[in-house]
Amino acid sequence: MSVEFNHTIVLSHDREKSARFLAGILGLQVGEPAGMFLPVTTANGVTLDFATVDIDIPVQHYAFLVSEEEFDAILARLVERGIPFQADPHGRHPGRINRNDGGRGVYFTDPAGHGLEAITRPYGSDPASPLNGVTEEVPGAR
Repeated sequence: MSVEFNHTIVLSHDREKSARFLAGILGLQVGEPAGMFLPVTTANGVTLDFATVDIDIPVQHYAFLVSEEEFDAILARLVERGIPFQADPHGRHPGRINRNDGGRGVYFTDPAGHGLEAITRPYGSDPASPLNGVTEEVPGAR
């Protein structure tokens, strides 16, 4: 059997708020609660199980590979909802997207403070394309 990633637990202060945020931005569905978990499942079957905890939550990073059409929809939802986003994980290019590996990418934060990323090309998929520094302004961004 080949190894496949199946699920991960995403800690939050409000599982409902965090799960609905992610599902809403990515165009996914929130599943039925399973005990303490509220699942959001991606197209390749990986489940993010959101759990409410009453502790300081270490920031995690979750990246999602999406089609060009899905990226357009995600970016439109971010702009429409006034959610801040940037072209890089450090926030040096707010209101912009990146053009890494010949694709597009954007970073934003969920209600628990986790760093989320949507990309249209996997890192390293176009060695001829610069990895950093190429950004594009998004009209209407905050």
